[in-house]
Amino acid sequence: MKTPVFWVMYAMFVMVASGGLMAVAQLGLIANDYKIANVPVSIIGLTLPALTFALTIDRVLNGVCRPFFGWVSDHIGRENTMFFAFVVEGVGIYALMKFADNPLVFVILSGVVFFAWGEIYSLFPATCTDLYGRTFATTNYGMLYTAKGTASLLVPLANVLTTSTGSWQAVFYVAAILNIVAAIMALAVLKPMRLKTMAKG
Repeated sequence: MKTPVFWVMYAMFVMVASGGLMAVAQLGLIANDYKIANVPVSIIGLTLPALTFALTIDRVLNGVCRPFFGWVSDHIGRENTMFFAFVVEGVGIYALMKFADNPLVFVILSGVVFFAWGEIYSLFPATCTDLYGRTFATTNYGMLYTAKGTASLLVPLANVLTTSTGSWQAVFYVAAILNIVAAIMALAVLKPMRLKTMAKG
């Protein structure tokens, strides 16, 4: 906690986690606003109401993405993978807001958002262990993981923003921007700081 790079990771974790949590919290509202929540959607022979389908596929993809992005980061690097995943999530959130009136697209894009969001639970612990070693890996990541709690405290602000603007679209703009900023930080801030910190031993 005495190293600045820890707080860079913490800030990025909060940005990505809060962006994802805000989008998740508004998913049902979007489906109902666009009147697609109960519209049947068929994908590979399975037919469910759009909102039910989205919530089901989201859980599966959110679980699959964790080992997937961990594996990718082992091959192309942690920050490179973060950049890719955070950009995909940011673009996915923005696209979800724009094209949610199509039930099939709503289901697919919500899956994309969840797939790109869950990677924080594999990339941040791996990066934390890369930085500080295995000896206190669980303690170090435990401290970093409190960022999710901090992010959850920010989610009610989404309701304030929705009430003040009269639309949930502002929430999606904020969530998308947070992800893009975190993506840029991964390469421009975190990567050089991590390499510098590791070089010092």
